[in-house]
Amino acid sequence: MNITKESIDALNAVVKIEISEADYQEKVTEILKDYSKKASVPGFRKGHVPFGMIKKQYGKSVMIDEVNKLIQDSLNNFLTEEKLDILGNPLPKMQDDFSWEEKDYSFEFELGLAPTFDVNLDTKKKITEYTIVADDALINKEVENLQQRFGKMSAKDVIEEGVNITGVFVNEEKEIEKKYSFILDDVKGKTNQKKFLGSKVGDVLELKSKGLFSDEHKLMGATGLGHDEVHGLEIPLTFTVEDITFTELADLDQELFDKIFGKDIVTSVTELKEKIKEDAEKQFQSQADQQLLNSITEYLIENTKFDLPAEFLKKWLAVAGENPLSEEQASEEFEKSEKGLRYQLIEGSIIKDNKLQVTFEELKEYAKGFIKSQMAQYGNLDPAEEELENIANRVLGNQDEAKRLQEQLMSGKLLEFYKEKLTFKSKEVTYEDFVKEVYK
Repeated sequence: MNITKESIDALNAVVKIEISEADYQEKVTEILKDYSKKASVPGFRKGHVPFGMIKKQYGKSVMIDEVNKLIQDSLNNFLTEEKLDILGNPLPKMQDDFSWEEKDYSFEFELGLAPTFDVNLDTKKKITEYTIVADDALINKEVENLQQRFGKMSAKDVIEEGVNITGVFVNEEKEIEKKYSFILDDVKGKTNQKKFLGSKVGDVLELKSKGLFSDEHKLMGATGLGHDEVHGLEIPLTFTVEDITFTELADLDQELFDKIFGKDIVTSVTELKEKIKEDAEKQFQSQADQQLLNSITEYLIENTKFDLPAEFLKKWLAVAGENPLSEEQASEEFEKSEKGLRYQLIEGSIIKDNKLQVTFEELKEYAKGFIKSQMAQYGNLDPAEEELENIANRVLGNQDEAKRLQEQLMSGKLLEFYKEKLTFKSKEVTYEDFVKEVYK
């Protein structure tokens, strides 16, 4: 057997595999002899079927299987030994005159090679790093939300100021039929609020989606549509009132503080607001970090220049999935996935060059922290170490879950690396301003 590589250019190559009868015949004969020992053929005792009969019946299919196995193993070994960094998978070149009736065969495979490039971390244009602060308006709103959540609820006959409203939003064209609860104050503007005021259970209101809620995230909840879909959405909606309630706000006393945080952890309104601010800003930090990582990703893609074996990748995409794609569909798929592929290569280069890695112990500790935070949401604030260890082992025993956690942990390591190596423009904003700037 002979394997050679011909370079077409820096990003494309062809591997040629030449196989002679001597490379596969011994294995084929061995398999056919084993068949003859086990085959059950009428007129012959088991194990005494003539080898010639077995060869005539099964010889070609066994030979084809063995040649294909030999090709795959040889190609994989060649790629490993030659340290070829390929994109996608090798693509076999079609041969019009190929025939399995021959004894010697020649196969060719097209390769798309990963480009070589340098990642420049000297940012000419500084990336904005946001620090999101919880302002007084947000903190006071959260205090009121807590009072509402733990307040005493009573039914109301009609919609009036300060009530909670539950009902079903419908739009047939968009196939919307969504039950949603909100307060009257969520509705934007006096004109819209007047449509609700005085309504009773069972009433059907005619509304418009545009400008219905002060916060577009509320419209997402009311329609079940995604963020991009509700942006600028202008459709008619009907709303059927199902429930009207009023919540008497809970007193800001020690009983309420203990219900929310545990006994004597918070002992005053001042401490309550400090705790709300601390918890909110922890959550905001993860959002700010994700936004920073997104901005860095975009910067690196735009400022790290290299070519890709585009035509090869389009051909590979056409046959890689369960259903073949047309040339046009494969081209569209390449355009959609190109940015992701570019960042994947950039990220891989950064990880390799800077020896970033995730050890199993780090992964287990990360899994424990993730599990502990989930348990805390259900009131278990101090789980035993043995319990955490057992759950973490079960979680990491699931390959998909282990991979997901490993990717999250590596993403965190990359962000730490970027924060050390890149320079940023710092900007302190409220959460409201952050949303306006980032998701405008």
